[in-house]
Amino acid sequence: MPIPRLSESARDALLAELPDWKLRDDGLAIEHDFKFADFSEAFGFMARVALYAEKVDHHPEWSNVYNRVHITLTTHDAGGLSQRDDDMARAIAAML
Repeated sequence: MPIPRLSESARDALLAELPDWKLRDDGLAIEHDFKFADFSEAFGFMARVALYAEKVDHHPEWSNVYNRVHITLTTHDAGGLSQRDDDMARAIAAML
């Protein structure tokens, strides 16, 4: 069963509720740049996100340089954003 994409209105509602997340230029993903006090804090955050991602079987695209973490959320099987990305973004926001 294919994973449905979020409607534009659902996507817009998500972005209104989580204004630090930005829609990628192609409209198929959301992105956020996080900055922490140091590497240990950034790594701890990534570990918490990783544990949640494993639990829900939905994994972010991300990169880390010292105290910065860049996260991109999209659902490849949906060809764009899905409810999984909405749930992941909200879970990440709750971890901060």
